[in-house]
Amino acid sequence: MEIISYVLEGELAHKDSMGNGSVIRPGDVQRMSAGTGITHSEFNPLTKSKANFLQIWLLPTAKRIRPGYEQRHFAPDDRQGRFKLLVSPDGRGESISANSDALIYGALLDEGQSVGHGINPDRTAYVHVARGTVEIDAHELKAGDGATLGTGSNIQIAGRDKSEVLLFDLPLNHH
Repeated sequence: MEIISYVLEGELAHKDSMGNGSVIRPGDVQRMSAGTGITHSEFNPLTKSKANFLQIWLLPTAKRIRPGYEQRHFAPDDRQGRFKLLVSPDGRGESISANSDALIYGALLDEGQSVGHGINPDRTAYVHVARGTVEIDAHELKAGDGATLGTGSNIQIAGRDKSEVLLFDLPLNHH
């Protein structure tokens, strides 16, 4: 599996059998390739505050890949009012590379701000609302909600309040 960690609040300490050790904070995205096997742990290193994060598992494009690790910070200004590419197969546009055909975008929206994304006919999209409230095609989605979107269309996501969304641009055959 390709495992993506996305911290919303607090901190997440990471350690693994490859010798990596880091702390992931809001704005950081981490990719770990489990591949042929890896031992790892993630935990909240802070005793007086909570950690809130998303852990996303993607199917890899190939089996038996070597374990791998990458982490990058994406400044709020790079995601405010627009989609920023966070994860891609080839690391384009300063994104994290993953052994998957998924493209993961992140955006921060204020009330009244909107972002759009075109979906190619051979792909589909899934939107996850990480925080706040957004509107997609007259449907309101709140933190924790998700929606699968059709192929070959252009979607618009409007912020109803201060919100954060992730958009997954996936091949049609992705499970």
